[in-house]
Amino acid sequence: MTEIIADVHPSQTRVVLLKDGEPVEYNVARKGSEPIVGNIYKGKVENVIVGMQAAFVDIGLERNAFLYAGDILADTLDFEFEGEKSNVGEKIGNVPINKLVHPGQEIIVQVLKEAGGSKGARVTTNITVPGKNLVLMPTVSYVGVSRRISDEAERARLKSLIENMRNPGHGYIVRTAAQNQSQEAFEYEMQYLERKWQQIQTGARQQKSPSILHRESSLILTTLRDVFNDSVDRFIINDRAAYEQVVDMTRLYTPELVQRVEYFDKSSDIYAYYQLSGKLNRLLERRVWLDSGAYLVIDYTEALTVIDVNTGKFTGDTRLADTILQTNILAAKEIARQIRLRGIGGIIIIDFIDMESDSDRQEVLEALRQAVKQDRVKTNIVGFTGLGLVEMTRKKVRPNLSAVLQKQCSHCAGSGLVLNDESVVHALRLEISRIFENSTTDTILLIVHPDIENAIMNGDILYYDKLQWAGRKIFVKGDITCHIEDTRIERLSEEEIYAGYSDVQRFC
Repeated sequence: MTEIIADVHPSQTRVVLLKDGEPVEYNVARKGSEPIVGNIYKGKVENVIVGMQAAFVDIGLERNAFLYAGDILADTLDFEFEGEKSNVGEKIGNVPINKLVHPGQEIIVQVLKEAGGSKGARVTTNITVPGKNLVLMPTVSYVGVSRRISDEAERARLKSLIENMRNPGHGYIVRTAAQNQSQEAFEYEMQYLERKWQQIQTGARQQKSPSILHRESSLILTTLRDVFNDSVDRFIINDRAAYEQVVDMTRLYTPELVQRVEYFDKSSDIYAYYQLSGKLNRLLERRVWLDSGAYLVIDYTEALTVIDVNTGKFTGDTRLADTILQTNILAAKEIARQIRLRGIGGIIIIDFIDMESDSDRQEVLEALRQAVKQDRVKTNIVGFTGLGLVEMTRKKVRPNLSAVLQKQCSHCAGSGLVLNDESVVHALRLEISRIFENSTTDTILLIVHPDIENAIMNGDILYYDKLQWAGRKIFVKGDITCHIEDTRIERLSEEEIYAGYSDVQRFC
């Protein structure tokens, strides 16, 4: 059974796609930080970098957007390449970018990729306006059909039908959901998409840059458009307004699916009711256990995501090579599931357990290829590198789940590491010595994390310093609210220390 379960709250919306009770896709949109991929803006070119073949465009966000020359659709009337106009799009990247755009120019752009790290969003001038069955491409003039439609006769029917129906100046992509749809279904959707494009153009004429001309639909509506089809058995929503909106839209596009939309009218947490909370919370964990006892370790960097495969508790019951092969195949299937669930995009490097046999390596690659076929997002498996690592890419269509739900640790600055106890105590030792050498103070109180208190009182790190500090009075107070690296030195008298603090220990 395939189900979509939507948890709608004023501050956030969560949608999970389940197959036989197990999550396979999970999206979270929070108010004020909604994804911007698909949004269309009227922007202004701020500067052009010829050496990078790129321009930076102000679209009203915190950082300027990045427009690569290859993402600029030039006016074909202005350029001819040896008399050819049919392949201008392929050659446009070879034209110096300062011949295509200039500072101060106002242009309409669409976000291809979310901003990340220190980089702004990536944009294109090749606009697309998506519907459930069709995608309007108002800047080109051809018809493409989804590769997921494998029946050649149906592909030919759809292409011929849309070619005859479309505005000659506009192109269309026929989506997978369009398979076996009637001409009437396409007529209504074409009219809707053309009206939307006209509204965008009107906004571009009337509004000043930078401004937003079109905002991508809410998570609920994009799920309805992109995911809800005849392969989904139930679409369950816990918000009455969102439920009614989905029912109304379904009646327009796919009336045969209306009965599959359900309203969750219980007062309990919908994800707790369906026993999903624990499964979804585990998507933030670094380590992912497989049923066999093996496990994955997933680490994110700004440039790429690294996934390491370990045998863990899995020892197998045959020869070592077979155990490794079985573990890697299980891992390949789970990796495909995890990257889809976590929304991981960009470059992905996988360190499978080393295999001696080329045939085993190819079997693992094939298992990975089959597993990613279920993913709606474009994925490319490059293969094994010279170092024995698998390299793959997945289109970045939204921030990964960690970026949406977590923030950088203020203590470790995102490194995941802090100083060990010995390093903290040594740094503290230097500061104590400096105080004693440069002042007449002979009594101090150290306020530290309890682990540091234990390292001072029960370790031998300060043994020789204790002999040197003979005649001085050092008191130690453990404070659980202190970060492990935070230490405080108070210059107080012995009476003030005992009067103001409890559970103080004297070090020397």
